[in-house]
Amino acid sequence: MSNPNVAMVQGLYATFGRADVAAILAVLDPNVDWTVNGRSSDYPVFGNWKTPAGVQDFFKLVAEYENFTEFSPRDIYAADDKVFVLGHYAGKINKTGKSYASDWIHIFTVRNGKVLSFREFNDSHQFVAAYRG
Repeated sequence: MSNPNVAMVQGLYATFGRADVAAILAVLDPNVDWTVNGRSSDYPVFGNWKTPAGVQDFFKLVAEYENFTEFSPRDIYAADDKVFVLGHYAGKINKTGKSYASDWIHIFTVRNGKVLSFREFNDSHQFVAAYRG
């Protein structure tokens, strides 16, 4: 697919795989709205972060709480300024050592070559159960 928004999102996944958070932050709009569906009171990596500095805090939480054994973006679709990515991940919660696995969808809104918003939907129960041990 020769869509520049898709190419940019594919690049984000590559930088995530290298743990290059600075490269991810570089393509975020200053007013980015980053949301992982769920309540932070149930699991600290759920919630909403604003601005690149907030997204940097999100990635610090991911590193603190999660250890991925699989992170697989699988299907990518684009419509207007949206990029939809279906995937799967698995891993362990660092605090408890308990495993999680979930399919997910990521929805990016891209404008002027920057990520304006990100939404993640997953099987939040997997994370909550593993976090609570």
